[in-house]
Amino acid sequence: MTTPTTVRIDPTRLPGRPCPAAAALELVGERWALLVVRELSFGITRFGDIVAGTGAPRDRIAARLRSLQEAGVVERSAYQSSPVRWDYRLTDSGRDLVAVVDALAVWGRRHAVVES
Repeated sequence: MTTPTTVRIDPTRLPGRPCPAAAALELVGERWALLVVRELSFGITRFGDIVAGTGAPRDRIAARLRSLQEAGVVERSAYQSSPVRWDYRLTDSGRDLVAVVDALAVWGRRHAVVES
C-alpha cells in the first residue's frame, strides 16, 4: 500500500460563502463518490463489485476512485500483476466519512424515499 497524498482545499478560494462543508463537498461531493465510500465501508474492494453495488457507469466509478484517491479518502493496492488489478480500501479519512454516509441514509429514509 502507498501512503495517500491528501488534497486540501483552501475554503477562501471557493465561490460563495466559504466554509469547511463547502471544502468537503469540493472533495467528495461529486455524484457517486459517497456511494463508492458506502460500498467500501461494506467491505467491497474490487472495481467490478463497486460498479455493481452502485449501479453507476464504469467510467464514472473509475473517475470517482481516482478523485477519492487523490483526496486521500481511498487507497489502492495491486492484488494481481498481469494484468494489474487493484483492491480499494478506505483510509482513516475515508473511514471518518462513513458516519456522514450513514447520516445521509437516515435522512434519505425520512425525507427522500417514497414509503411503500
